[in-house]
Amino acid sequence: MIAHFYQNIILKNPKAIFVFLIIAILSFGYYSKNFRLDASSETLLIEGDPDLAYLKEVSERYGSKEFLILTYTPNEGMVTDSSINNLLSLKYKIQSLDWVHSVITLLDIPLLNNSDAPLQERLDSFKTLKDEDVDRNRGFKEILNSPVFRNFVISEDGKTSGIIVNIKQSQKLEEIENKSKEEVELIKDQIKKQNHQNILEIRQVIQSYEDVGKIYLGGIPMIADDMMTFIKSDIIVFGLGVLLFIIATLWVVFRNLLWIVVPISSCLFSVIIMMGLLGLLGWKVTVISSNFIALMLILTMAMNIHMSTRFLQLKKDFPSKNNFEIISLTTSKMFWPILYTVLTTIFAFLSLIFSEIKPIIDFGWMMTFGLITSFIITFTLLPTLLNFAPTNNITVKKEQKSKITNLLSIISLNNKNSIFLVTGIVIIFSIVGISKLEVENSFINYFDKNTEIYRGMKLIDEELGGTTPLEVIIKFPKKEKVKKSGEDDEFDDWGDEEDANDEKYWFTKDKIDLITSVHNYLDSLPEIGKVLSFSSIIEVATQLNNNKPLGTLEMGVLYSKIPESIKTEIIDPYLSIKDNEARISLRIIDSQENLRRNDLINKINFDLKDKFGLEEKDYKLAGVLILFNNLLQSLFKSQILTLGLVMIGIFSMFIILFRNIKLSLIGVVPNFIAAFFILGIIGLLGIPLDMMTITIAAITIGIAVDNSIHYIYRFKEEFNKIKDYNKTLKTCHSTVGVAILNTSITIVFGFSILVLSKFIPTIYFGVFTGLAMLLAMISVLTLLPALILIIKPFGKSS
Repeated sequence: MIAHFYQNIILKNPKAIFVFLIIAILSFGYYSKNFRLDASSETLLIEGDPDLAYLKEVSERYGSKEFLILTYTPNEGMVTDSSINNLLSLKYKIQSLDWVHSVITLLDIPLLNNSDAPLQERLDSFKTLKDEDVDRNRGFKEILNSPVFRNFVISEDGKTSGIIVNIKQSQKLEEIENKSKEEVELIKDQIKKQNHQNILEIRQVIQSYEDVGKIYLGGIPMIADDMMTFIKSDIIVFGLGVLLFIIATLWVVFRNLLWIVVPISSCLFSVIIMMGLLGLLGWKVTVISSNFIALMLILTMAMNIHMSTRFLQLKKDFPSKNNFEIISLTTSKMFWPILYTVLTTIFAFLSLIFSEIKPIIDFGWMMTFGLITSFIITFTLLPTLLNFAPTNNITVKKEQKSKITNLLSIISLNNKNSIFLVTGIVIIFSIVGISKLEVENSFINYFDKNTEIYRGMKLIDEELGGTTPLEVIIKFPKKEKVKKSGEDDEFDDWGDEEDANDEKYWFTKDKIDLITSVHNYLDSLPEIGKVLSFSSIIEVATQLNNNKPLGTLEMGVLYSKIPESIKTEIIDPYLSIKDNEARISLRIIDSQENLRRNDLINKINFDLKDKFGLEEKDYKLAGVLILFNNLLQSLFKSQILTLGLVMIGIFSMFIILFRNIKLSLIGVVPNFIAAFFILGIIGLLGIPLDMMTITIAAITIGIAVDNSIHYIYRFKEEFNKIKDYNKTLKTCHSTVGVAILNTSITIVFGFSILVLSKFIPTIYFGVFTGLAMLLAMISVLTLLPALILIIKPFGKSS
């Protein structure tokens, strides 16, 4: 039924099909204008993660602005006149940008210990380093020794300071509520464009200050914008790189312009239609799926090489048949093997939808639709163009035997024991390597060491207290009013009269002791950099009170009397009296070599219960560290689930295709071994799994089994004619073996183009997937035929 429809509708009406395809490419090409990229932090999170919802709640409660951070390391000392003037000039220059809300530098830190005036007076009219009548060295020393600002706005050695650039909240962002999905996406795109413009502007400012010291830009908005640049660059570089390589490969293989034009046309049609489909469906390309165009080109090309090679072989075998008959014969013989190769590859990509991570799920769906598109184009455009081609241009003038496939056929025939021995060693090697796999990964290591993202994050990590935030929220029992008096010190003359606001009575010894104890415990952990909490404020207040500890009532009075400007900046971020809880904010030293995030989180959870007697309801961990760890743990679980699904699914499809359990096992084993071998190499090299490398095994199996299907399908066809296993093996290696070799080389070098990325996981993905495909090809042309010769799944030779 399908064959009849295909032959009578598609093959016999090339002009109508070509017009239809032109209309399709123009229509989808129009929608490709809606093709969008996305590099927001949400693309690196688990969809629907409850910890994300809680982090948003914490951010709203304690106040959280979007900001950029600059690191400033002046050529001269930090408190020289020139360094301070340069820093002040840089601050005002940045402050003048219309999208900047405020700029906080070393020069804006309140100096409360810079004079001997009464504390109340110092609080009401504090000085800063930019004031002329300030003892700068004394002020700088105060900041350097401050429990709050040391390793926060100034490095421990005093050579590098941080500049916080708070960004005005976009009014468009506030308008998102009650908008349609299309309007929300439009607003988000406008915000991204504005963010890109903002980053360009601040970088121009930084560039003009290059001669005064080293200045690096950091922060989530900058990372998001640079990631967008990386994605755009990767899509262009990968696409063009793979296209040029494919053209070169086709020329080497076929040495005929026709056999370059036809396959390239299929590739371009497939990619343009797929880009239009993504634009139509509103799917955005992320850093995970940025290589989808390169993958589509590679996989479409593999289909076209198999079709083209078979066409030429049939043309040689049946010289009396006309062009149309050869096309019909080619498509009838290649339809089912290519259909099954597409289905197995689709199955591998569809397995990614179980990962829980949205960009990986989207990548799976994108490649699924992409492969369906490539299959349809291959079986419509390629025969249509061949119908139009002049007959004398269809054949290849000179055919040369492949020395490589010939060598592999000899090895398969004469060295079966050696093949099985090597396979055994590979399996042992793989098991050892896989046992060493881990998902611990530093976000900082996702970037090349020459990028500003890496350099800025590294400096912040090492000099300014770490990069990855973690929040410990302590929840106290019901509010209790405590009124104490009688402590004599500087706070007595502030008064303690009752008023409508009883917030000052919130401060009790139990609460303060618990905050301080947990703060000190967290600060003692080697993986943790800067820790900030209300305990830090108490330490500052104690220093200001001549190193005399404050009583709980004094703390309450201090809280009620402190100026709002100071309270908003240094107290409100760490206490929520209304919600009866305290926040301890800390940052992880992400570049620490032996950092184990999951172990650290488990240790903190255990110690809060064991050492401090807290129950689960009494505290909560939140922050980017928790979200990132959830992502990493999910990757490991999804790897096992994905691999299991792919192996079971593809084995089942082989049984349906070949209706033979032995043959199905023979078909999948070489590819499973290649995939596991790559995972073993990754484990032995100590490379942690990430969003990209986690997909290698499943994708490798899905693509590599294509070779097994083509080889077995052809072996079965030839054996039915030859009835001799050894002769059939030689025939297959010289025919379909050549196509497998050519497609595999195309795929291997196609993936190698990904090493040009600036995103390290993409480089690993390209290198290891390419290597896996090379091993799978060797395995299919050695181990697979060796197994066929031993097991004889097609019956005995005649």
